[in-house]
Amino acid sequence: MSRISGYGDIRLFAGSASQELAQEISDYLNVPLSGYDLVQFPNENLFIRLHGSVRGQDVYIIQSMSQPVHRNIMELLIMIDCLKRDSAGRITAVFPYMAYARSDKKDQPRVPITARLVADMIEVAGADRYMTIDLHAGQIQGFFSIPGDVLTAFHILSDYFLTKELDNAVVATADLGFAKKGRNFAAKLGTPLAFVEKRRVPDGHRARATNVIGDVEGKDVIIVDDEVLTGGSICEAAEILLNHGARDLYVSFTHGLLVPPATERLAAIPQIKEIVTTNTIHIEQEKRLPNMTILSIAPMLAEVILRAHEGRSVGELFNE
Repeated sequence: MSRISGYGDIRLFAGSASQELAQEISDYLNVPLSGYDLVQFPNENLFIRLHGSVRGQDVYIIQSMSQPVHRNIMELLIMIDCLKRDSAGRITAVFPYMAYARSDKKDQPRVPITARLVADMIEVAGADRYMTIDLHAGQIQGFFSIPGDVLTAFHILSDYFLTKELDNAVVATADLGFAKKGRNFAAKLGTPLAFVEKRRVPDGHRARATNVIGDVEGKDVIIVDDEVLTGGSICEAAEILLNHGARDLYVSFTHGLLVPPATERLAAIPQIKEIVTTNTIHIEQEKRLPNMTILSIAPMLAEVILRAHEGRSVGELFNE
């Protein structure tokens, strides 16, 4: 493996939340995963001990902030601190999914901005850089003072749908907040764009899908979003699109949190022909529906890690 000035070889560590993804990155780069002991004591405190020195090395920790969220965040922070105290040359926190990203502003009195807190903790722990994929809001980049690579699964997902050669298709966003990204998706596929409009109902505390802006009658509709938690928004969008005459439905999103009852809700809509997501979050076997396709982000992350290590442009990888 080539070197860059000031840093040694690439060292990869797999956090417990991203073991399979880290192994794929390891295989792609032909760089073995470095070993460490992780112990959880009866009081739930974590202890980490590296199997070998990382002094002067270019270290990458791959750990998504998925469930159990707080344990995985603490594991990432403790690992960063451990590497810093062993004099790693540079430490990059690779978290494909960032927890608390929706808490990015004070939108009501007396509430925290937890996304900023998470960014601060990663920096204080000792990370020199970070990598992540499809942040919920672009302004979260401004919460970090350290440099980072904020990537997107847009190319992976859209390229997959290009191979399907769907006739008479429309891209629809699950809400207006995803309009810009939805427009990019539709432009890549060369399809029209529709929006599912949400409004806050008088007897409830959350917005509900109420209308469709755009023509979906008799068309195959690709519903796009950044993440699916309980599946409520996606399934509401699916129902109202079907009510407006949509034919077959496809669902595309980056982060598959899929907490109950998400899979049950998605499985209950037979018109959803395919659910396409990525492995930013490990999806357990019991959550994998027969019509679910999981695309790997490992080649993209591996290429970005290699370019960061060699000091080459990451933008060139995406023709930017």
